[in-house]
Formats: sequence, C-alpha cells, structure tokens
Amino acid sequence: MDEEIIEISDSEREDTSSTSDMDVEITGVEVGSGAQVPPTQQQSPQDDVDVKMGITSAEEIVPKDAATIAEEKKKLGNDQYKAQNYQNALKLYTDAISLCPDSAAYYGNRAACYMMLLNYNSALTDARHAIRIDPGFEKAYVRVAKCCLALGDIIGTEQAIKTVMELNSQSTAVSGEQTAVQKLRQLEATIQSNYDTKAYRNVVYYLDSALKLAPACLKYRLLKAECLAFLGRCDEALDIAVGVMKLDSTSADAIYVRGLCLYYTDNLEKGILHFERALTLDPDHYKSKQMRSKCKQLKEMKENGNMLFKSGRYREAHVIYTDALKIDEHNKDINSKLLYNRALVNTRIGNLREAVTDCNRVLELNSQYLKALLLRARCHNDLEKFEEAVADYETALNLEKTPEIKKLLRDAKFALKKSKRKDYYKILGIGRNASDDEIKKAYRKKALVHHPDRHANSSAEERKEEELKFKEVGEAYAILSDARKKQRYDSGQDIEEQEQADFDPNQMFRSFFQFNGGGRNSSFNFEF
Repeated sequence: MDEEIIEISDSEREDTSSTSDMDVEITGVEVGSGAQVPPTQQQSPQDDVDVKMGITSAEEIVPKDAATIAEEKKKLGNDQYKAQNYQNALKLYTDAISLCPDSAAYYGNRAACYMMLLNYNSALTDARHAIRIDPGFEKAYVRVAKCCLALGDIIGTEQAIKTVMELNSQSTAVSGEQTAVQKLRQLEATIQSNYDTKAYRNVVYYLDSALKLAPACLKYRLLKAECLAFLGRCDEALDIAVGVMKLDSTSADAIYVRGLCLYYTDNLEKGILHFERALTLDPDHYKSKQMRSKCKQLKEMKENGNMLFKSGRYREAHVIYTDALKIDEHNKDINSKLLYNRALVNTRIGNLREAVTDCNRVLELNSQYLKALLLRARCHNDLEKFEEAVADYETALNLEKTPEIKKLLRDAKFALKKSKRKDYYKILGIGRNASDDEIKKAYRKKALVHHPDRHANSSAEERKEEELKFKEVGEAYAILSDARKKQRYDSGQDIEEQEQADFDPNQMFRSFFQFNGGGRNSSFNFEF
C-alpha cells in the first residue's frame, strides 16, 4: 500500500547521515547485536588447481555461511541508504534479516529505512522486534520514540523516552521528542476543549499544529476532517477520509467522516449506508449511531413536509419544516432547502413578510440559491417594494441569463417606474377596476373633504396641506375620468408634466358640481 507523503523530523534525518547509527563501522561480520564472525581464510596459491583440469580453488568450492552473506547484504543496504535509495536499501536489509533473523542491528537498520519512507507503523514494528532480541539496544528505543510521536501515540513516546534515559542518563538522542510530546499533550487538551464547545475552526487550527508534530496520526487527520465537514468544507474533509481509507479500508472513523460529508451535501440515503457500515465494523461507534438517527429523522421529516405541501396542507407542512430546521443547525445545504420550502408555504398562506425572511436566511446560507432569490423578488413585488424586486431580479439575471428572468426584470422595472408616479387610484380610494360612476362618486366625496373653504379656520400649515390634497384629488379625477388619459396612465406612460401643467383644481370642482349637481347658476354650500 502506498504511503502518504509526510515530514520526518530533522533529528531522524541527521541520524541517516551517521554510519554509526546504521551499525556499519565494524570489523568482520556483525551477528545479532554484537557477535563477530572471523573473515574467511585466504587460500594459498598451492591450493589452486589448473582450471583446465576442472578443479577450482578451495574458496570457490566452500560456500559462504549465512552470516557472511547477511553482512554483505547489510553493507550494500547501507550504501543504498546513504545514497537515499531507500527502496533498494529496504530490500537488502530484508534479505539480511531472512538470512539472520536474530540480528537486532538488521531490524534497527530496516526500521530506520522505513522511517525515511514515512512508513512509521512498519518502522515501529521492526524497532520493537529489535528490542525483543536485544533489550539494551538504545537506538531501537530512540526509533520507537520517534515513530510513536509521528503516529500521535503520546504514551508510547513517553515510555520509550523513559527507557532511553534509564539506559543512558546522559543521552540527548530524544531531547527533541521530549519537548514535542509535552507540546502535543497541551495541544490535545486545547483541541478537546474547543471541540466540546463546537468551536470547530479553532479545532482545525490547533490540529494543524498537532499534525506538524505527529504527521502520521490518523486520529488527528480524521478529527480535522470531521470538523471540516461541520464547517461545510466537505470536499477537503472527503479527501482526508478517502486518503485514510486507502491506508485502512476498515477504519470506522474514516467511513463515518465520509458518511458525514454525504449527509452535509444532502445525500441522506448514502449517508445512512455509510453510518451503518461504520457500525458494522464498530458496533459501539457512538458518533455513527447519532448521525444515523439524525439522518433518518431529517429524511423522514423532509419527505412528510413535501407530501403535505403537494397535497395543499400548507399549515401542517409549515410545522413540519419548522421542526426539521431544529435538528441540525450546521447542515447548511439541507436547511437552505427546508427554509426555501417554508418560504413557499408562507406565500401560499399569505405570510409574504415571513416568506421574505425565510428567503433572506436561505441566501445567507447560499448566495447562489436562484429559486430563493426569484421567490424573494416576487414577494417584494407583491409587497410593492419595487426597488428591492428590481435588485433581486438583476442579481438573478447575473446568475442565470434566461428569457424568463429578463422579462421578470422588465416587468419589475416598469412597476418601479409606475410606483414613482402619483397613485391616482389610491388618492381617490378606489380599485384599478373601478367604473366611471365609482370614479365620480369617489371624487365627489374626496373633493368635499379637502376643499379649502372647509378648512378656512384651520392653521396655515393645515390649510396648505388640505389645498395640496384637494389638488391631487382633482388631478386624479381629471386623468381617470378621461378614457384616453386613463389608458395612457394605466400603461405606464408619462402624462403628468405635459397635460397637467395648467390644471386648475378649483375649475375642475366648479365644473363637476355645475354639471353633476344642479343648474348653471346653482351654488354649493358646505355643511358644518
């Protein structure tokens, strides 16, 4: 299985440059942790026989013993190690071990090679095997400390450091590991406290520091991936989880994190399958139990809410969506859809302002949610907030340029233009479908209310305000009582400046009551 690329400590790199660390400076052949085998005796010339007679030297007919061959393999491995050809060195050390399986030095050398290949688990296995062969092998304990630190095993690191110091109280070989393991303990405490308070950004920050000290610690990697998923950074989390699964396909924690990523991207069914797989591997995996339950609950509530909405039971659907939103505040993808659905429900039951609020929350979670943007624009339009409607449609058009959105934007701009004119229907207090007779009755009523003579005894400010209203009532009647002007006004054309410049509200009033309230010489008196 391929190893991930992670850093090795500088102290270990320094070890590789020393031939003494590799046990290569020897006289003769090294066996076990220190036994020497004398070199092969050289043959005398008299022992040589004529090759033509088919007889070779005694050296050629006497095979080398296993220890001699193993030592040669080790020396070749050392050369490859120094040249940084670690794969070649690994094979040669393995050959040496096969020939002399009781040599602690050979296991120690292969452990060092594994460390340079960043295979800390295999390195740790070899270093511990070397210790079983030679319990006093100090360098093996040093390598155990380095491997345990890289793997995030604090207790294992501390135990190895303790043994090194017991073997050699003056040793400085693990001084770096002593400092690092203390810092790692402090980081773990900080990480746990932040995790407990759901401060996931802080957890990721401190885990990055921990991973610099323990680059091969799968526990730290997966905890970081879990927090990234909680933060909505599912792509990064998934990459970490998949990387760990390549190293260990039976890792319940890695499968849990992958399920978490599926859950937070609204793939609930696959998420449930992953949580169940994690529980198959580890029936006591508490987090998978929690998430499987939450996943099933959300899936069921979502489906029930949608069914109620489609059947027109809007208020019941509203309750379901509201309850579903309480399940997991971190699931932005699902919550944005639940909020949008609830906004739709609010439009069906006439709660336009609540619908706008829900759409606002959707767009806070996902600014690219086009359906929510269009729904909010429609609500703004219905609430006669035309400037907001235009702004939303313009944003929507930037996201997706379609003929439908272009038309909606044109309509919104037209409504905005109309809204900036005087609303003559509103001034007269009538609907847009009012008949001619209703328009006349409305004018008569409003004109009498706001006529200046009625307010002759009011303050100057009040008289000015009533005069303005009287004028607006006259303008409204002048437009809406004229079929041509009314048609132009309803179509949004500008007619006020040209055709209303010389408008006289008093003349309009006199004309109306002369032809609609009596003869030419009739007079009108207010009743107080």
